[in-house]
Formats: sequence, C-alpha cells, structure tokens
Amino acid sequence: MEENSMRNYRLQRLAFVLALGLVTPVLATNAAPENGRAMVKTMQTKKESGHEQVSINNASAQELAAVMNGVGLKKAESIVSYREKYGPFTGIEQLKEVPGLGNALVERNLDNLKL
Repeated sequence: MEENSMRNYRLQRLAFVLALGLVTPVLATNAAPENGRAMVKTMQTKKESGHEQVSINNASAQELAAVMNGVGLKKAESIVSYREKYGPFTGIEQLKEVPGLGNALVERNLDNLKL
C-alpha cells in the first residue's frame, strides 16, 4: 500500500510540474511591461475607442478633461479660458494655440472633439 501511495505522490508532483510548465508561458505574456508604456497605451485606446465627442465650444473644463487624453483639469481650464477670451473656436486645430497644448496632444484627441 505504501508503494501505491508513493507512486501517487510522484504522479501528482509530475502533473503539477507539467501543469505549471503549461501555465507559465501564459503568465509571462500577461506580465506588465518593464516601462509601463503598453499599459498607458491600452488605457488611451479604451478611452479613444468610446468615440464620445465633446464640443470644444460648449463643454465645461470637467467635460473636456474627462474626454481628452492627456488633458487634466488644469489644461481643460486653459481651453475654456482661451475660448472665453478669444471667442468660439473656428476649427479643432485652433486648440494648438492654447498655451500648454501641443500638436501631438491635439492630434491624439481629434476623434474625441467637435466644434
């Protein structure tokens, strides 16, 4: 009986090692990237894929910050201040004139914005 018990133990260990060998590659592919950039890109893609558009001429700073990638409340307030000072935007590309917003930031958010 003891021999059967030892054989079962060895078979269980072998099955565990084999199962671990099959699971390890899956875990490695789901591991977090070293620099974290892939995770940031994933979050941006989710935010952009919703295609929720906001009007740059009517939205509050909070609405702009919620929809625009890379734009927090401070930058969104700059957009609203610029709009109040110079009047409604005539084109989305005009956002590039707002202090603190660059070309790349505006281009990244084109799908999320409307006049």
